[in-house]
Amino acid sequence: MPTSPQVPRPTRLGPLGRVFFGARDLVDRLAASSPARLALTVFGLVITLFTALLSLPASSRAGEFTPLYDALFTAVSAVCVTGLTVVSTATHWSFFGQVLILVGIFVGGLGILTLASLLSLAVSKRLGVRGKLLAQQSMNTQNVGRLGEVGALLRIVITTSVAIEVLLALMLTPRFLVLGEPFGQALWHGIFYAVSAFNNAGFTPHSDGLVPYETDLWILVPLMLGVFIGSLGFPVVMVLITFRFQMRQWTLHAKLTLAVTAILMVAGAFVWLALEWNNTATIGGMSVGDKLVHSLFASVMTRSGGFNLVDQNELESSTMLLTDALMFAGGGSASTAGGIKVTTIAVLFLAIAAEARGDTDVKAFGRRIPEGALRVAISVVVLGATLVSLATALLLGISGEPLDRVLFESISAFATVGLSTNLSAELPPEGKYVLAALMFAGRVGTITLAAALTLRQRDQLYHFPEERPIIG
Repeated sequence: MPTSPQVPRPTRLGPLGRVFFGARDLVDRLAASSPARLALTVFGLVITLFTALLSLPASSRAGEFTPLYDALFTAVSAVCVTGLTVVSTATHWSFFGQVLILVGIFVGGLGILTLASLLSLAVSKRLGVRGKLLAQQSMNTQNVGRLGEVGALLRIVITTSVAIEVLLALMLTPRFLVLGEPFGQALWHGIFYAVSAFNNAGFTPHSDGLVPYETDLWILVPLMLGVFIGSLGFPVVMVLITFRFQMRQWTLHAKLTLAVTAILMVAGAFVWLALEWNNTATIGGMSVGDKLVHSLFASVMTRSGGFNLVDQNELESSTMLLTDALMFAGGGSASTAGGIKVTTIAVLFLAIAAEARGDTDVKAFGRRIPEGALRVAISVVVLGATLVSLATALLLGISGEPLDRVLFESISAFATVGLSTNLSAELPPEGKYVLAALMFAGRVGTITLAAALTLRQRDQLYHFPEERPIIG
């Protein structure tokens, strides 16, 4: 079995050189032996750093220390690109604090994209479009953890992400200028919304959110585009950039992600519109055109974007249930979106369809999906449902609030969506810690679980006799 080539070291190393190469080797060993542990460690350290910075008086508009539970919650929400808040982003945090939140979103978004891509690479020794993209970087396909490959992958992720965010900022900034904001403020708001949208974070720098712009397509459309692109995932975006509309060249992952995303977006918008059509507290009194815009916006944002145009407390109970389902579904794998991911849903429904037809193979787009993928999909769904159930039970006991509000907030935290009934801000400190832990687990847990389960698959030299239990 080929081994990873060792990068030569200088013969004489100073203290800093020894620290650098020692840290690099430690990361390499940890990435090769336990990618999940590396992911948890890195995200934990980053969250700790931002918690400390957000606690400082310079981070708050009042110039006072922010309580640990509020600083921690905000740091986790930013780094895990969730968008849930316990204090107003616009009024509580100073400009320095808002910059910290934006940097946390940016770092967290890049970290998630890179982490998911690296874990995918560690599992399969290639990305879906590796032959067209990463081969150009002269990478060694047998070398997963070394500096050169990681660096090239980082360059691709960072360059693509920054380019998309710059384009979104260029679309939004002129509109804020037209609406009367000074150039500096308009530029800041354009950058903030661009980064927040692409990373599916849902943070807003305005005290009243997007409500003043609920009919302004010059702002709503770029936000929907940013969230939609960010929710597709790095492998899908690279496929689209490389092959564009040559669908025969698309990977199975890209086809499944785009197909299920389109179905959920269209169906979600239609059902949301039908359920809220006569609700005067949300869109009942609006024109048909505005109702259509609100329903499409809600469908796009519900699966991870986190921006909202209506008060979530005013939604019909059936609409809240629909929102719960869409949030739990989430976006694409290796993306800034959360949830159990649309490919997980695709694999499960394809397995159900195959079972109904009596087929032994699960097939899609002329490809057979291995049984291991189905086991991983089931594990991700069960883990997600278990985490949400445990958090909901804890929060019910802590808050005493109705089940619909608590379940809504729990799913939003796990799926890193950021839509809220304002329960997060009303909870005591222990409730905020529960939601913070749920955001962290939902953000990092499903990715690392899927990678860990896939890496543990091994060929068996023998099988036990087969016996089918009664099911159903």
